[in-house]
Amino acid sequence: MSTVDQLVARTLGITEDRLTADLAYQSVREWDSLGHVALMVALEQEYGVEVDDDLMLELRTLDAVRAFADGLADPAADAPAADPASPAPAAGTASGSAGAPAAAVTVHRGLEGVTFDHSAVTLIDGAEGTLEYRGYSIHDLAEHASFEEVAHLLVHGHLPDPAALEVFTKQLRAARTLPAPVLDLARALAHAHPVEALRTCVSALGAFAPRRAEGTDESLAEAREAGVELIARIPMIVAAHHAFRSGREPRWPREDAGHAEAFLTVLLGEEPTPAAVRVIDKGFVVHADHGSNASAFTARVAIGCRADMTAALTAAIAAFSGSVHGGAAERAIKLVDEVGTPENAEAHVAALQSRGEPVMGFGHRVYRTEDPRMRHLRASVVELSEERGDRTGLDVLDAVAAAMRPRQRHGVAPNVDLYAGLSYRLLGLPDDLAVALFVIGRTAGWVAQALEQHANNVLIRPLLAYAGPRGLTYPSGAAR
Repeated sequence: MSTVDQLVARTLGITEDRLTADLAYQSVREWDSLGHVALMVALEQEYGVEVDDDLMLELRTLDAVRAFADGLADPAADAPAADPASPAPAAGTASGSAGAPAAAVTVHRGLEGVTFDHSAVTLIDGAEGTLEYRGYSIHDLAEHASFEEVAHLLVHGHLPDPAALEVFTKQLRAARTLPAPVLDLARALAHAHPVEALRTCVSALGAFAPRRAEGTDESLAEAREAGVELIARIPMIVAAHHAFRSGREPRWPREDAGHAEAFLTVLLGEEPTPAAVRVIDKGFVVHADHGSNASAFTARVAIGCRADMTAALTAAIAAFSGSVHGGAAERAIKLVDEVGTPENAEAHVAALQSRGEPVMGFGHRVYRTEDPRMRHLRASVVELSEERGDRTGLDVLDAVAAAMRPRQRHGVAPNVDLYAGLSYRLLGLPDDLAVALFVIGRTAGWVAQALEQHANNVLIRPLLAYAGPRGLTYPSGAAR
């Protein structure tokens, strides 16, 4: 192997036989977004160069990396430019096409860079670190708006005036009651992970929805009503399940309790403190939507098939539970335990990087700079740490962030998960509730995304570039 091939294999943690001409960013599991950053850092260290954003976009195939390294060894050589939009071209017949061999097609692994529709729900500017819900900055909403206001904004398209907010709040309160069989199911699943129980119970809610005439699809108005009910009921499912696994019956909230207060009352079995309500409410706001992430896209695909709102959100929760999506929130809190003290942060980060392992809570598929939601969750951690007189966890995560700072210029900055889990731990909640708490806030965004898809629907049906064998002869019985 050449020196650069050895570097690629070592950095990505793959074997020599996998260094083929079609190896590219996102073509294998190991060459993901964090793996790509690690490879750029390794190239810098090996060749004493600086890889800027433009060069990062070019060096997305093994051939491009090889050409880059050859150009450094022989400056007179003309290194072929890589096409940043087509890291892994593949020829073949597009699955589902008429059958004639297709011309060479560009494969966008993971649909990266593909814009599939217009949306008025959420704006994300990854380069600037901007996040807006329907035109309102996440910073203004996190500091000044309640979750009920944000949910109304997402679902109905505008911030509510006092009268509209009262109507919407009453709708949420009226929908909190769970069908008895769903409560029984949550009780039976007391042994399960909170997200597994939530996914199953949300699916079960569909069996208790009003029956439509046979052969009719859910109307937009029906979908919106179902969505508001799910925003109200999903927190109650999470909280009731936690009560059951804690060996107690749920304590239902006061009728006039707000969304966050009602959730915490059932979850904790007692009236929550104002500080706890503020932290949870802010967490719901910053998690409420994030554009066409994997779970929101999953919800849109389901709605595109004319599935109903409950089915769409069941699918979204299933996607969200994955360890590289919402599931990362639960893994990030383990940093506090693994590092132990701030003094260990640099050595811990170095050890992870030497093994090619990601540092949880850093990097994002969209943001090239600090995740704008992170600062609000860190502020909650600061408030809770000072209230309890214990900054240990906060200081550890801050030290890890400092150790990771050199990688920020490659887009690996703190993300929304870094401080989220610690804020919940400081409230006395178990770590495995982190993802379920994320889901409660994100439900409003999923509903908004699904409603937008419903209002201007199209079946989402991408193609696959076939790369397998063709024209095989079916073997006879004796040959089999």
